[in-house]
Amino acid sequence: MRQVILDTETTGIDPKQGHRIIEIGCVEMVGRKFTKRHFHVYINPDREVEEEAFRVHGISNEYLADKPRFHEVAQDFFDFIKGAELIIHNAPFDIGFIDHEFARLGGYPKIAEVCGVFDSLVYARKKHPGQKNNLNILCRRYGIDNSHRELHGALLDAEILADVYLLMTGGQTSLGLANSADSDSKEDGGVEEVRRFTADRPSLKVIKASDDELTAHEERLDLIDKQSGQALWRIKH
Repeated sequence: MRQVILDTETTGIDPKQGHRIIEIGCVEMVGRKFTKRHFHVYINPDREVEEEAFRVHGISNEYLADKPRFHEVAQDFFDFIKGAELIIHNAPFDIGFIDHEFARLGGYPKIAEVCGVFDSLVYARKKHPGQKNNLNILCRRYGIDNSHRELHGALLDAEILADVYLLMTGGQTSLGLANSADSDSKEDGGVEEVRRFTADRPSLKVIKASDDELTAHEERLDLIDKQSGQALWRIKH
């Protein structure tokens, strides 16, 4: 399966109010392995970045002034994501902006018509109900170092989300409960010990019972049959 982990940064929160995408970051995986292919671009939105949005991502109007417009990068972006399953944290936000940008140009289908979409926020809420599940909290929960994430950035966040996704959908965590002395164990998601299994790990060795072990097993079941009736292990459901 080809998957693209995707994130965007924008001038504000609502495309219906004229807000635009200013950064797109994508990381590609095939068979849960990174291919080293990525798509990353800054975009001149032809409008001002709102102050509140700037405080989140730190991308200024001056920095974007000489960047390409969306129509200049649209086809390359579309070709990169077409046919892939998109992994996005809070997918309706990003998909809404992407669909809005393509609709402005005309001639492009909606993303849901050409891509699958996996919303990692929805998945995290089901896996960790009643807890916060933003990207910073998930990094802490799964032992991912995001100390270099002082501000949001589309490519950086896509790379971090890729690690979160792999651990959240394929890693194993300890079954121990958080220490009650940890005051933030419930509020911020707590910290769990994580065993990280890479996607290219070798197959586990299958050890089958020997003939002597199988004979001893059957003798034990015979004894259970005599003492308490038919053994559960021999009942066919």
